Amino acid sequence: MAVTMAEITKLRHLTSAGLMDCKKALAETNGDIEAAVEILRKKGQAVAAKREDRNASEGCVLAKNEGNFAAIVALNCETDFVAKNAGFVQLTQQLLDLAVSNKVKSIDELKALTVDGRTVADLVVEESGKTGEKTEISAYEYIEAPSTTSYNHLGNKLSTIAGFNQEGVDYQVGRDVAMQVASMNPVAVDRDSVPQSVKDTELSVAIEKTKEEQVKKAVEAALKKAGINPNLVDSEAHIESNIAKGWLTAEEADKARAIASETAAAKAANLPEQMIQNIANGRMNKFYKESCLMEQEYVKDEKITIGQFLEQSAKGLAVVAFKRVNLNQD
Repeated sequence: MAVTMAEITKLRHLTSAGLMDCKKALAETNGDIEAAVEILRKKGQAVAAKREDRNASEGCVLAKNEGNFAAIVALNCETDFVAKNAGFVQLTQQLLDLAVSNKVKSIDELKALTVDGRTVADLVVEESGKTGEKTEISAYEYIEAPSTTSYNHLGNKLSTIAGFNQEGVDYQVGRDVAMQVASMNPVAVDRDSVPQSVKDTELSVAIEKTKEEQVKKAVEAALKKAGINPNLVDSEAHIESNIAKGWLTAEEADKARAIASETAAAKAANLPEQMIQNIANGRMNKFYKESCLMEQEYVKDEKITIGQFLEQSAKGLAVVAFKRVNLNQD
């Protein structure tokens, strides 16, 4: 039977599939709209399977909060062109609205929700059929707290949420904190919530860096005392280059190597442990101030920390949790 434009238009409205795809599906089903919808859905599944090994690194990230619940959803695709498509953004928003209204706790829980008899997982597969690109929910984060806030950065690639220990947090205060998280990418709320593995790694790095600096200072002092410019012999590449340029003789180079080797070994064997620990602890404090949200300088007023900013807003106010999803590299 002949397929009418009215039928094609109706099917396109229901599925958002291409005109020719709708026409072919209707012709295959003799004008049966429901059967044609199923064919187009199956086509979406086929596209999704074919694209399974593709890299879906683009996409749309959105955040939303309502009362004591906030969430972030990231829907990924292959190209920025599709990510900016109004229909793709609308689907991301639809998934986010569902997640927040149902207070979803995981991606699997989100995928299992239904819309007009179709699961979210099916909607994502169908989107792949519409765009011809691999589509997947790549990230889902949520927070439950007495008060929550959210922030979506321009371009829909970066979103943040935060939770507070008190109800009724001022909207702008909450938004400023969410923007701080977006801008400064903290590791944890405070130093107590920094994972022990991160603390151990940072302390180890701080100790090694401190030891290297102390040894380097001793070597430079010994070279200067011997009348050798440390900058000319700070690496083998520099030594060879400076000999070639006539700035350093082979004898001076050998002498510098010997002094550096002997001094470094002697200094490394006699580093004062307590001094090293004290300097390393100072480096750790700097790490906490740069990486812990409550200790970070407030981006709008660097004279105070986020903790002090919140205290000024309401006595005892503090962040209890935050989440950040960024599709771009930080």
